[in-house]
Amino acid sequence: MSTDSKSVADFLGPWIEPNFESSLIARCRAAWNKPFRDLSRLELATLLEQKFVIEHVLPVARKKLQEANDDTEMFDGQLAEDIDHASRANTAL
Repeated sequence: MSTDSKSVADFLGPWIEPNFESSLIARCRAAWNKPFRDLSRLELATLLEQKFVIEHVLPVARKKLQEANDDTEMFDGQLAEDIDHASRANTAL
């Protein structure tokens, strides 16, 4: 069953605002309620790096990698690198 219409919030609950701010917090906050299919490459990479619902993010990230580059990654190949790392860390996925 595809979960690409789901969001992180659907699995982990509502965003809880931390008592500090950073660019990482801002990226996670922006991605939290978006359907996985609508996330940018950078947002998907961030969720994988932070280990948020990897089993649901990985399939969407793999599909996004096959689409046209949206030029949001911090460096070329960031999403591919994070997919590889998350896949090796979670061999069942």
